Order: sequence, then C-alpha cells, then structure tokens
Amino acid sequence: MLSSIKDARVAVLYQALEPPVINGVRKPAKPGGYQDSGADIAFALKNELKLPVLTPVSSPDPTDQKGWCFPDTESGILSAIEKGATHLWANTIVFASHPLQVSLKLDRFQSQIKVVGQPPNLVEKFDDKDYLNNLIRVQTDLPMPRAWTINEKQDLQAFLSQNTLPFPLVGKPVRGRGSHGVKVCKTKDTLFKHVQVLFAESPIVMLEEFLQGEEATITVLPPSEEHMDYWAMPVVTRFNHADDIAPYNGVIAVISNSRAVTRKEVESMPLYKKVARDCEEVARLLNGTAPIRIDIRRFQNDPESKFALFDINMKPNMTGPGRPGRENQASLTGLSAAALGWDYATLLSHILAGAPSLHDLRTRQTKLKLW
Repeated sequence: MLSSIKDARVAVLYQALEPPVINGVRKPAKPGGYQDSGADIAFALKNELKLPVLTPVSSPDPTDQKGWCFPDTESGILSAIEKGATHLWANTIVFASHPLQVSLKLDRFQSQIKVVGQPPNLVEKFDDKDYLNNLIRVQTDLPMPRAWTINEKQDLQAFLSQNTLPFPLVGKPVRGRGSHGVKVCKTKDTLFKHVQVLFAESPIVMLEEFLQGEEATITVLPPSEEHMDYWAMPVVTRFNHADDIAPYNGVIAVISNSRAVTRKEVESMPLYKKVARDCEEVARLLNGTAPIRIDIRRFQNDPESKFALFDINMKPNMTGPGRPGRENQASLTGLSAAALGWDYATLLSHILAGAPSLHDLRTRQTKLKLW
C-alpha cells in the first residue's frame, strides 16, 4: 500500500444536490447520483485495500448500491467527518456553490481533510465543453476539431443557411454527460431536427466537426508521491460504435467496445505517444487535482492521421468489479489501469494518494487565462 494512504479513513460522497443552472444550462444529473460507482469504490477500498471506510449505515449490503456513500450535502459531508473521515471521495458533480467550496462549517477542516475530486470553481467553468475547448483553441496549438454554437433565440434555419458547415456534424449539449444527446448529423434536415430536440433541455447547443477516424481515450493522473507531474495512462482505443458515436457505458459495457492499445502498437505508431503528451499538456493547463479523461479521435480514417482532442471529462467514470453481480463492471480508466498491471483497487489507491487538502481544492487556479 502507498505510504501516503496507510492511515486514511475514507468516506465516499454521492450526488444528492441537483446541479445549478449555469448560463441557462443545467447539466443532467445521473439517476442514482453515481451511487453505483460510489459503492464500487467504497467496497474495494474496504475489502481489497483493507482501509477503514465510513458509511452512513453500519453494514451496507454489497448487493445494493445504497448505504455505502454519504450525500454531498453540507450535512452529509459533516456527518462523514464526524464519523472520522480523513479523506472524502467526491464521486459527484461539483460546482462553484457546492458545499465543498463554500460551506463555512467546513472551514475549520480545510487543512486536515483531503478530497478526491476536482476544484469546484474550475469544474463549473470547464464542464461547459464549448467554453473549455475554445480556451484551448485560442491559447495553445493543440489539435482540436472546429466547432460552432447556436442558442435557442437564434433563427436556426437562417444559421444553417448562412454558414457553410462541413457535414457531417456532431450535435451535442454544451454541458452533457456521457453520450447523452450526442448525434452525428449528415444533413441539414437531420441537424435541424436534432438541435430542436436538444433545445428542449438546453438553450445552447454545440456543433462540432465530425472526426472520421479511430476514437480513443486517455486518462491523465495528477501529481502524487510517485509522479511529480501529470502523466498519461495507456491509451484505450474504442470500436463498435453505434451510428458513429461510442455508446454510453451504462448501456453497453466498455469491455465490449474498448481495449488498451498494446505497447507494440504504441511503439509502431508515434502518434499515440504524441497525443498522450498533448493530453498531459491539457492537464497541466487545467491544473486539476484528480484524474481527467480526454476523448480523442483521428481527423481522418487513416492510421497516419493525427488525433484531435474533442471531449475533456473532468469526472471520469470509476465503476469497477468487486461487489456481487458487478464482476463484469469496468471503466475506460480501469481498462487503462489493467494495461499497467493494476487491478481496480490498485487504481483507486493511486487516485487516493493524489488527493489534495480541502484548502488546496478550494484555492486551486487554472493556468489558462479565463474570460
């Protein structure tokens, strides 16, 4: 076990708070509030790593996702601390007004409590995919797809007529979750209908150049006792798309459409190494405090085509095996970890070892220039 976590007492938080409306857009909450993966995390920490794990009930049922995690409300967080937690695993969606950021009752614990999670102030800004991608486009030379946004107050027909758009295009929410609302549109008529559907839940819609080639994803871990800098885990390539989009892992298990790229493949294809360095650079610029996962795709359907970075996920899915009935559970980050020889519990231990203090979480600033 890593020395920095041998005395850790962990409590996992789930999403009980509804995300606020930000610039007219509310990020869709996940049904169950991530209690499924939260229970996976708590179970593995307790039973595989033998760490003390605090839970709201004394003996939660391993077959039930409920009872393993505390709600991410102020009272829920305080309850976890009162039970003796030294580490809070924020398996939830945070935002600038979240208790982890603003609760005065948590102030006295800032230096002693550590948190697995991203800075709430940064997440609120960077969960807007269009905003974050534009920051990176303007301030770096990193490869990004072209993109446009349209809001519900605009004349959609006029927008489509007046702009020379490179079909096919991908229509997606600016604050999405997984592949929810993401569709490849090959004609103006299809795009018009899809944007109308998206407007029913979001007043702003993002249109993005369709990347035709191989899709993959890269998880980047933050600095820890073992790594002084942000570092990319092995690339995971994706296949068996549904209508050119990688399906949500809650519907199709990632083990059926994803695998880690082999070392031989990486050595024979320098572009894998290049895009891994690109993803590390993004992580440094964001200056986050937990893993991020960046979805990438080649511009063209050609093994010599370079990769574009098209979706930066501030909270990668962290489901994993261990609880009864969850034997086939895996995440894209978990597949990458397996390529390093890590099992699920070992992955969690490395993430836990990188947890910053609550004070650091609250005061962390990005290296990007915000507008």
